[in-house]
Amino acid sequence: MRFLSIQSHVAYGHVGNSAAVFPLQRIGHEVWPVLTVNFSNHTGYGSWGGPLIPADDVRAVVQGIEDRGVLGTVDGVLSGYLGGEEIVDVVIDAVARVKAANPSATYTCDPVMGNATSGCFVAPTIPPLIREKALPHADILTPNQFELGFMTETSPDTIDSTLESADRVRDLGPRTVLVTSVLRPDREDDTIEMLAVDDEGAWILQTPRLPFKANGSGDVTSAVFTALYRETGSAATALERTASSVFDLLQATLDSGERELRLVQAQDAFAHPRMQFRARQVR
Repeated sequence: MRFLSIQSHVAYGHVGNSAAVFPLQRIGHEVWPVLTVNFSNHTGYGSWGGPLIPADDVRAVVQGIEDRGVLGTVDGVLSGYLGGEEIVDVVIDAVARVKAANPSATYTCDPVMGNATSGCFVAPTIPPLIREKALPHADILTPNQFELGFMTETSPDTIDSTLESADRVRDLGPRTVLVTSVLRPDREDDTIEMLAVDDEGAWILQTPRLPFKANGSGDVTSAVFTALYRETGSAATALERTASSVFDLLQATLDSGERELRLVQAQDAFAHPRMQFRARQVR
């Protein structure tokens, strides 16, 4: 399959396209990265160098690809952090162009807004932009539990309430939702879960919760789940393979003592996942 991935880029470390592209390639897919920023490192360090890429320049890259006559071969569009209305419009326009050329193509939106620990860390204008402009065009949505609640103005915590919130967001456009971090109060200690919901049902999967923050892991998760879901047609299988791969990536990163994801060192976890976790159907 072929994916058009419109995301940020960093030279040092792995977030945005620097996190999404290599795992997709390692599991056998072609990726065309379109960059929205070209930074030295992710902004969590507090300082960085490099430019934001103007929306017109991002649009020109998409136009150049279209001029090659190849948009009809794109199977999916990916987007991550959306920094403003102009970039949102570029992504929506790119999705429309791809779907006009290939009606079976899908759009995956990773609605980067915040998390349960940090709260909402994007500008107040961003969540309404995503909810009102991007969601109606999305086929697959990959929020964490906090972002899911923020978009639906709900407070999901249990399985039932998270399912209800997922259904609310599915009514806005995306038929498939992967909730990447479910923290229900009655779960086992030191565990975390992911929940996948589509028209066929809903599945939850539990893994150990590792004691560190890994920037870029959500970008990897969104990209890998999208590819596996498109490849297999099964939310449960895509969930199991994604969780297996990402857990081993995180474990390798923790074991290394490094701050940045050990994406290259853990590459076999994507090509040959251990399948150590199983999804449980909850609907």
